[in-house]
Amino acid sequence: MGLTMTVYLGFDPGRDKCGIAVMDHQQKILHHQVATSDNAIGTVRYLCKKHGVTLLILGNQTTAQQWQQRLQQEISPPLAIALVNEKNSSLEARSRYWEMYPPNLTQKLLPKGMRLPPRPIDDIVAILLIERYLASMNT
Repeated sequence: MGLTMTVYLGFDPGRDKCGIAVMDHQQKILHHQVATSDNAIGTVRYLCKKHGVTLLILGNQTTAQQWQQRLQQEISPPLAIALVNEKNSSLEARSRYWEMYPPNLTQKLLPKGMRLPPRPIDDIVAILLIERYLASMNT
């Protein structure tokens, strides 16, 4: 009825590319992609409208402050933004990539630590940021 469910947008900020993910209140991934930094704001705007995003979760490292300002200025209506610790998220995202997209036979021959995903994984980092936020809310 009038009950609104939280929809989260995870944002892994970067100088050249950004990871973006959208997850619903049941932790179902609705969307994830890597966008160029030039297209990130437009992509966030579009996804906020499409999915009714209510909270943006932003990684707190490298370019977080500049991105937080830009997102607050350029997304309307303004979104609530939560900062999440990004430490080791890239390493964690690498393992998650292989869970989501199991390695083929040739890739399986490589030791796990040497397997590199064949594409940028910033979107998976964005998924992890949402999960970290939710875990911190349940403690």
